[in-house]
Amino acid sequence: MEGFTPVLSSIGGILIGLAAVALLLVNGRIAGISGITAGVLHPTQGNTLWRVVFLGGMLVGAMLIRWLHPEALAIRIDVSNAAVLLGGFLVGIGTRIGNGCTSGHGVCGVGRLAPRSMVASAVFFSVAVFTSWLIRHVTGGF
Repeated sequence: MEGFTPVLSSIGGILIGLAAVALLLVNGRIAGISGITAGVLHPTQGNTLWRVVFLGGMLVGAMLIRWLHPEALAIRIDVSNAAVLLGGFLVGIGTRIGNGCTSGHGVCGVGRLAPRSMVASAVFFSVAVFTSWLIRHVTGGF
């Protein structure tokens, strides 16, 4: 398997988990990126600064990784720009329908054993596997 990095992946997973736990303990908030972003795009008084700081920390972290370990962010996209845009649009729709994203449901909700998050995560991943299979094997890719 090309690019298999169990140690780095485990460290990344641990850091994501710690960030989610820290946000919940310190601020009483769930680290669902779609909800955090929505709160920045539609701000309410006294509820925006922590969201901007959280998202800024994600951006700064990515920039640090790019600077310290640039090959970690090297990606190869095997589909057209249209497929990427369509995928992003469908993820956005799914996030609205599912009332949250994979970070909120998958990392935080499943970690809290929330039944709704377990169902949402199972649906997210099932649809992702089916969609990937459909695009790659039925349509031949975009």
